[in-house]
Amino acid sequence: MRLFVFGIGYSADAFVTRIAQRCTWIGATTRSPDKAEALRARGIAPFLFDGTAPGDGIAAALAQASHVLVSIAPGEAGDPVLLHHGADLAAARPAWTGYLSTVGVYGDHGGAWVDEETPCKPVSRRSVQRVAAEQAWLAHGETHERVVQVFRLSGIYGPGRNAFVNFEKGTARRLVKPGQVFNRIHVADIAGALEAAIDGPARTRVFNITDNEPAPPQDVVSHAAGLLGVAPPPEQDFASADLSPMARSFYGENKRVSNARVKSELGYDFLFPTYREALSALHRDGWR
Repeated sequence: MRLFVFGIGYSADAFVTRIAQRCTWIGATTRSPDKAEALRARGIAPFLFDGTAPGDGIAAALAQASHVLVSIAPGEAGDPVLLHHGADLAAARPAWTGYLSTVGVYGDHGGAWVDEETPCKPVSRRSVQRVAAEQAWLAHGETHERVVQVFRLSGIYGPGRNAFVNFEKGTARRLVKPGQVFNRIHVADIAGALEAAIDGPARTRVFNITDNEPAPPQDVVSHAAGLLGVAPPPEQDFASADLSPMARSFYGENKRVSNARVKSELGYDFLFPTYREALSALHRDGWR
């Protein structure tokens, strides 16, 4: 496998780490020259790409790639990878292209269950852009007769990004909005599901990558406090809480996201089916 990654952030990096031994070559883009050097030190070929213009050397790298993962958010002009390297991808014809999206594309469903067949009704501008990017990637795959798979991720956490870190920083809060739930996904399960997709049926598909149990956010904080042996922070009413516009917008979307397809079609068995198993493992093995 020769893997090329557009945007090696938190989730994509976990996938690269998981699959590295299966790859004869890995290339990845970054905006930062410093991060490029760090990638090179890990044996990953770095390419600078900020989404505003084609990146040097990327076309040639794509021509040799068997698998491509895209983990870059769209902007007002659309998806930057398709804008600047769509023709290169069409010419390269990789066996598999994966696009990391978000369950935010579903919008608000009043706490009801949604799956991959549920019509998207995005609320925020960033989710509207994500829907457009998903459609563009699926159209790209159809036009060029290549496998493109879209992965809708729920709230991502793992080492360095979790409730324990929030306690250490003094930012842990128990915001309460009656009826509100969120799905979550441990970064290790993102990596595992992506590998299962590569090994699974070669067909264009959309998958929700999310845990088994949508849960109120305050329950997660309370569970983490119990594992730490500390008192949970006091409950705060969402309506009167001091929140940024972005943070408040997340609470405007309430849904329960099903992961049945990734289990049935890819046969993926989640390492952390709920936040309880994940937090217990982070508490035991290190959460930083």
